[in-house]
Amino acid sequence: MLTVSELAEAGNTSVHTVRYYLREGLISPSAQGDNHYRLFGMADVVRLRFIRSAKLLGFTLADIRQILEHAELGESPCADVRSIIQQRMQDIEARIREMQQLHARMAVALEKWEAMPDRTPDGNSICHLIESMNQGG
Repeated sequence: MLTVSELAEAGNTSVHTVRYYLREGLISPSAQGDNHYRLFGMADVVRLRFIRSAKLLGFTLADIRQILEHAELGESPCADVRSIIQQRMQDIEARIREMQQLHARMAVALEKWEAMPDRTPDGNSICHLIESMNQGG
């Protein structure tokens, strides 16, 4: 049986993360020692490693909870896993497009601003560089 710190080490994570997952109900101690320490078995190490792998793939804790619930009921979570990843990929692709558009706007602004002098705020303007982008010129 493993203590929280030993579980963290076996799962290649921090004690803080293990305690957080405990609070979130993603892992539970297999037993409690006479000293009231929470004790974990190898199944808990496997579960912790699964959670960490899922996090690295972009699954949220809510997603992981749903996957674990299916598994605990003896149901295959694979259909959900595929569906969640497909949706995450679509979301990421949309964010990438948004970031590329932002990058392009920033490049245009920077190029335009290179020729503009610095000015102090005058009551009608806070930063004429930013404000010039709304004026189209």
